[in-house]
Amino acid sequence: MHISQAFATRSPEGSEGPDAGRIPARRPARGRAAAALTAAVAFALVLTGCGGGEGGNSAPKSAGSTADADRVEPLAAPPAPKLPVTVDSADGAKVTIDSTDRIVPLTGSLSEIVFTLGFGKQVVARDITATFEQAEKLPVVTRAHDVSAESVLSLKPTVVLADTTTGPAEAIDQIRDAGIPLLVVEPAKELADVGRRIDTVAEALGVPSAGTELKERTESRIAAVQKSIPDHRGGEKPRVAFLYLRGSASVYLLGGAESGAGSLLEAAGAVDAGKESGLDKDFTAITSEALAKAAPDAILVMSKGLASVDGMDGLVKIPGIAETPAGMDRRVVSIDDGVLLNYGPRTDRVLAEIVEQLYAKGGTGR
Repeated sequence: MHISQAFATRSPEGSEGPDAGRIPARRPARGRAAAALTAAVAFALVLTGCGGGEGGNSAPKSAGSTADADRVEPLAAPPAPKLPVTVDSADGAKVTIDSTDRIVPLTGSLSEIVFTLGFGKQVVARDITATFEQAEKLPVVTRAHDVSAESVLSLKPTVVLADTTTGPAEAIDQIRDAGIPLLVVEPAKELADVGRRIDTVAEALGVPSAGTELKERTESRIAAVQKSIPDHRGGEKPRVAFLYLRGSASVYLLGGAESGAGSLLEAAGAVDAGKESGLDKDFTAITSEALAKAAPDAILVMSKGLASVDGMDGLVKIPGIAETPAGMDRRVVSIDDGVLLNYGPRTDRVLAEIVEQLYAKGGTGR
């Protein structure tokens, strides 16, 4: 279960907000320290920035990556579904879909794929984490990431898309018991999962060829961004720590090997400082000792997290931050919550932003 699904989503002011970046799965807490950390996270969660690149080494702009940063970019050709199709659900069920007239995707990432495949007009509701412009006026059928089966059923969907983090289980069962085709998709945890997710959704909607087109487009754009990464000074890759921050709840976490950010950082030519320092789980509470061991040259954060600690000035007040190379250089890479860990059709934009901020003139990589 994702952190942001397990607990109520709160904005920095404490009200519920549409933070879309789902933190990947946490393991069950063991021991008093882990239980205390989980309790602290449970108390308040929801799940930018530093300068852009300059000169010839900055990342190329992905299509739509500036003015259209909060929009998805659908494929040019309208979808022509070939239905019915029967597909395997990640929870073991076989699901037959015979209509895409009324689609309800229950995560922001799945919404992004559905809209980009060209089915935006058929989407009748959204999860709270679907924050891009084309989806913002749709009715929300989740509260604190818990699905309201009644809200979903009231919209008479012909197909519902969920992933294994979607809950509660009772809501999923209730939707299925009503006879609605509901497909569960494995979540994405790294760049390698992007194509699989696109293929799965496209097959379920009866447009596998569109899925192939979108997958190839996404992968080619990611590859183009990677080609823009400048050479590292002295041959050393920048060390970047992913921090999950919610100042309103005093939640300050350092990402490890299973945080979900490592794949992006490695694709950006960086080292995941938390993972490299020996953190083999998802998150651990920030301590001066952990930060000193990670020794990040830069810090990756979600934009709302940075805002919740009052920006850079507040960030360096967190014990241990100011003593790191990143804190001393005030070096932060800030990415919108709604896209950072989605691993979908806009991941090239996320990667381009990371590269642009990380290697800005005078910054970490040059």
